[in-house]
Amino acid sequence: MDIEIEKVIRTKRKTIALHMTDNATLIVKTPFNVDDEKIMETVSKHKKWIEQKKKEIEARDPKFSPKEFVNGEGFLYLGRCYRLRIVDDQEVPLKFEGGFYLLRNALPQARELFIEWYKNIAYEKISERVKLYAQKRGFKYNRVNITSAQKRWGSSSSKGNLNFPWRLVMAPLSVIDYVVIHELVHLEEKNHGKAFWGKVKMLMPDYEKNKDWLNKKGYLLKI
Repeated sequence: MDIEIEKVIRTKRKTIALHMTDNATLIVKTPFNVDDEKIMETVSKHKKWIEQKKKEIEARDPKFSPKEFVNGEGFLYLGRCYRLRIVDDQEVPLKFEGGFYLLRNALPQARELFIEWYKNIAYEKISERVKLYAQKRGFKYNRVNITSAQKRWGSSSSKGNLNFPWRLVMAPLSVIDYVVIHELVHLEEKNHGKAFWGKVKMLMPDYEKNKDWLNKKGYLLKI
């Protein structure tokens, strides 16, 4: 078989999972007790999906590059790209004022500082949007949580808690609103049936445009 596996990760998980990285390489996550033959059998069975996913990733424009935290590097916030400046003197390690300013001494903690900043601003902005749309339609929710989820753009619990990843705040506001509306509607409609999409469309007539943006550009929302 001509499919190359970049890495096999064995954990306590119960099933085999296939993951294509941003470099279009295949990672297999598998339980400890699964042998190589079973892994190759699973990979072979999903060959069509793997080849399609690889093709999609290789066709991406622009490509995603992990951040290096250097002068002039761009960081997304509400759909816009803001440049980073490394400075020698400021009161806080990282601040945002029409651009990102990072204290040189804080460079070793740059990634953690950015994530903390994104988490704080995500809670502020997303909570604001949840409140706005909940009031418009009379949705009852409990609380907003900001998570580090890598694959889901949002989720809701039976207790009315709404969960959103911090990286969502890197997207344009209309895309954030789409995810917020999506999760609020799930409080009333548990599946993605006709009634669900009807309620989404009532609040956001052009929701498909924002859904499509996430499908095509969501890979850029990370550092």
